[in-house]
Amino acid sequence: METKKVEIPAELYGKIEKRAKETGFDSVDKYVTFVLEELLKELEKESEEEFELSEEEERKIKERLRALGYID
Repeated sequence: METKKVEIPAELYGKIEKRAKETGFDSVDKYVTFVLEELLKELEKESEEEFELSEEEERKIKERLRALGYID
């Protein structure tokens, strides 16, 4: 897998290093990769949920579109 470098403040690196050791990760890189992947998964899930309509919401939208003559 191709990798890229990211610079972060030394103080933050120290906190991450401590947390990585406490949680059993072999390296800061592996811990940061794991955390970022999990965060992105959660954000993508939340983003998808924002666009899901309940049956009631969908019914109301269709009623409005019918009233405006956009659908039959």
